[in-house]
Amino acid sequence: MLTLFERAKTFGERKAISSNNQGYSYDQLIASSNAVASNLLGNSTDLNEGRITFLVPPSFEYTAIQWGIWKAGGIAVPLCVLHPLPSIQYVLEDTQAEMVIAHKDYVSFLKPLEAELGISVVPMEAMFAENNSSLPNLSPDRRAMILYTSGTTSKPKGVVTTHANIEAQITALVEAWEWEKDDYILNILPLHHVHGIINVMSCALWSGACCEFLPKFNDEKVWEIICSGRLTLFMAVPTIYYKLIAFWDDANEEEKKKMSEAASKLRLMVSGSAALPVPVLEKWRSISGQTLLERYGMTEIGMGLSNSYRGERRPGHVGLPLPTVEMRLVDADNNSVGENEPGEFQIKGPSVFKEYWQKPDATEKAFTEDGWFITGDIGMLNDGLYKILGRDSVDIIKSGGYKISALEIEDVMRKHDFISDCAVVGLPDEEWGEVIAACIVPSNEGLNTEELSAWLKTQLPGYKIPRKYIKISELPRNVLGKVTKNEVKKLFETK
Repeated sequence: MLTLFERAKTFGERKAISSNNQGYSYDQLIASSNAVASNLLGNSTDLNEGRITFLVPPSFEYTAIQWGIWKAGGIAVPLCVLHPLPSIQYVLEDTQAEMVIAHKDYVSFLKPLEAELGISVVPMEAMFAENNSSLPNLSPDRRAMILYTSGTTSKPKGVVTTHANIEAQITALVEAWEWEKDDYILNILPLHHVHGIINVMSCALWSGACCEFLPKFNDEKVWEIICSGRLTLFMAVPTIYYKLIAFWDDANEEEKKKMSEAASKLRLMVSGSAALPVPVLEKWRSISGQTLLERYGMTEIGMGLSNSYRGERRPGHVGLPLPTVEMRLVDADNNSVGENEPGEFQIKGPSVFKEYWQKPDATEKAFTEDGWFITGDIGMLNDGLYKILGRDSVDIIKSGGYKISALEIEDVMRKHDFISDCAVVGLPDEEWGEVIAACIVPSNEGLNTEELSAWLKTQLPGYKIPRKYIKISELPRNVLGKVTKNEVKKLFETK
């Protein structure tokens, strides 16, 4: 991680970032981040792991502020530009931050918190005033960043990573996905999350490559950038691929041909942060000739497993452990399970986080006695590659003595001609423990749930067929596009 800054010096005038229709070199990034660090330090010599929060859209300025916090010895806490004020307040209170650096668009939005929390809202521009003081020496085991879990099942927890953790997360991906200095990537992912910060931005900057920011997703603009021919890699969440497919479907034949040809020339396209429905993978492959590379990761570990860059990318699977990552698949007693047997993923290695911020009990519960991180994700080894069956708490339904993967049922349901999307959950039931319930986004008003159940019986065993259905125009999702299953369960309570 500290090597990140040393490497940047060797890339000099190469373009590091494209932001707001302007290019910035590595030298400019170094100079700007040094100014930020100096202004943060003021009269002190080291921030000594002080938490510095910042609410800045994806941009050159975002990157320079994050680097500046690190260089000054602080812990960077990026905030989500899409979150409401109570969510922002939760992070500020939890980290006990004394300062939030704000882009001009968010200064008035944050002002109410100044009096309430005694926090300083500092305009972003003040951080870039010319200043050049000596910066502290940092050890790799210093805390560097706090990212918050998506909170799909409980209150978000602050995941603390050190400089060494972050460097391990970056280098594993650079090696596995063969990043080079001539690479060019578009970043359309939220920058309060490991996917956008590590997989896209930091891997590019480690490699001497260029990261272009698009602060807000726009399907037409993304296709325009793909068609420009400047990209070599593209990474997104399944929802984005779904939207890009819809845009392609609506285009005329000439435009379709142009888009398909441009997409086919990228060297790598990746999908992550949520399970990629197999029909979306297959449709994207038919459009672009690209088999999306799926990988598996968490805020706590960075990326853990990945399908092969050069070898097989099997739909519905997440491949094998990345370099330096150790993984085991175990039962409830932490005994290893065999091939085609479901078990929990447990991870070890230098990329695994240090702790949950000020939650020693939660940190202790997150690890086994012999130091394995307990992911809570259930999967299996299937013919040499791993696949995810779901999260133990939300995607594994325990009904009538069976452990049933909600993701498997969803994959089958999405193959139905009248279903655009769906989410499957388990609802409490006195007789069965849980019953399977499906929330459906229909693509055709003629969808009949009795006929759907009959069709599903030709695809799945009887015990995996939903007992309850509701139809909805859009599934509840968080800012990363992940379906929030607890919100789905609430929908059944109101029906």
